[in-house]
Amino acid sequence: MPRAQLSVSLPEDVWIHEVSTAHAEAGFEVVTALAGEDAGIALVRVTTDDLVSILGTIDAQSDVVSLDLLWTQGGTGLVQVEATSPSLLLPLWQAGIPIEMPFSIDDGTATWELTTSSDRLSELGEYLDEAAVEYDLEFVSEIGSQAANRLLTERQREVLTVAIEEGYYAVPREASLTQVAETLGVSKATCSDVLHRAESGIVNWFAEEHLAQS
Repeated sequence: MPRAQLSVSLPEDVWIHEVSTAHAEAGFEVVTALAGEDAGIALVRVTTDDLVSILGTIDAQSDVVSLDLLWTQGGTGLVQVEATSPSLLLPLWQAGIPIEMPFSIDDGTATWELTTSSDRLSELGEYLDEAAVEYDLEFVSEIGSQAANRLLTERQREVLTVAIEEGYYAVPREASLTQVAETLGVSKATCSDVLHRAESGIVNWFAEEHLAQS
């Protein structure tokens, strides 16, 4: 069962392409969306110092039917947009693949993470090609059914990522556990416990998926 990440270049006729490229300094996250053949509705979290300007850019798009600001706090706003342009998620709907939400959009490029079957992933590629949507397959990893129930928690991924970036797993080691903990702002004991649990999950997955087959 593949888990994949795709970088999708947004078609220029989709409203969010113009908005995200015109305001490349802002952050856009699609919180949820409804895809249809003729129209689509999306809730988008916008992080910016100039929300009014971005709302004006959204409202000026010819394919935007309605725009509602649901709430705003500090530099973040949640907007609901209905548009008649071809839905960005239509190829996913056609291939029958649920996408992990939220997903980010940065300067005209969306980042999708999804877990599905190999056949459906291939179908998604075909539908994206058919829609003339350019994309890059950033990575594909194979997840066994046993490993799928034992994926790292968000906190474990965060701590493990920092440990890798700091050089804790480099040979020779470039950072101590104390240094990793200081970077994360946690105690050495907490850091050690989270890393140990993450390492245990990875080792058990490897043993069950690979060593057992050899």
